[in-house]
Amino acid sequence: MDDLAASLRAWRDRLIPSEPGPRRRAPGMRREEVAQLAGLSVGYLTRLEQGRASHPSALVCEALARALQLSPQERSTLLRLAGNASPAGASTARSPRACSG
Repeated sequence: MDDLAASLRAWRDRLIPSEPGPRRRAPGMRREEVAQLAGLSVGYLTRLEQGRASHPSALVCEALARALQLSPQERSTLLRLAGNASPAGASTARSPRACSG
């Protein structure tokens, strides 16, 4: 889960904040902003980024992929790191409902 946590932090750090505000200590969007975009609690996103949450569902991964503006390849990486990778040969153009388990 350390790779998942590090990837989530890196993807969040590259996002441009939606609202300019006072000088930020860290690059990218705040956790609160990403959590709101993904429809997740800040606490859960924090646990994911710290490697303290295990195996987020495919639906959570899809929401994070949208909020983090991931490319299709990065989305696949996110699903794989979270343990939600599709079996070899399976279609990658599945809906989030079809991916849930």
